[in-house]
Amino acid sequence: MPRAELTVDLPERTWIHQVTTTHADATFRVLATMPTDDVGFALVEITAPELEPAIRSMVENPQINDIEPLQQSAGRVVVQIETTAPLLLLSAQASGIPIEPPVLIQEGTAEIEVRASHDRLSTLGEELDRFGLSYTVEAVHEDTEPDRLLSQRQAELLLTAVECGYYDTPRECSLTELADAVGLAKSTCSETLHRAEGRVIRRFTEQHLVPRGDIEAQTDSPTMLSNRT
Repeated sequence: MPRAELTVDLPERTWIHQVTTTHADATFRVLATMPTDDVGFALVEITAPELEPAIRSMVENPQINDIEPLQQSAGRVVVQIETTAPLLLLSAQASGIPIEPPVLIQEGTAEIEVRASHDRLSTLGEELDRFGLSYTVEAVHEDTEPDRLLSQRQAELLLTAVECGYYDTPRECSLTELADAVGLAKSTCSETLHRAEGRVIRRFTEQHLVPRGDIEAQTDSPTMLSNRT
């Protein structure tokens, strides 16, 4: 089944656009959602150098009925919210396509991934248009492309990081310098790079590292024991 990666520009009238553009240094990750006919519920992780201004903006926004902090630590909080303007959720619900969490939202833009048939992806596009959400399809990965690991933006960022010496020891390029080189906000650069690194590491682990259980089984096998004597 095709997997599509989309960048969605959230309308200026929505609370999430207003809050994330006002507090550009904050990163919002939607961890879980549940839309209903009238409102939407979401579990959102917020990270920022200072959390209080972003939380205050959310509390004061009339589109948010309720906000409840669940977990909090330095620079990070997980909140449960109820909102009257879950346009992205309603678009997905109307098209019958679940959005795969987490959804990264920064500066009024959401990065989403969905898995669906081409017909349903087309329906999602129509629903996004109906709710006034402009979007860009960053990539569509077919079942015939199982080895496609990174999106184009992730691959380009990873290659730039290598070329700039971000992974050298000692490091020749800081995260801030890398973000400037590719024209991204530092927080967006960090999140995109982290996702790319995670996919590369998982693929490398799956293909080249022996699982711990297999190592233990080999160590305890009669053949291995006999080889020690």
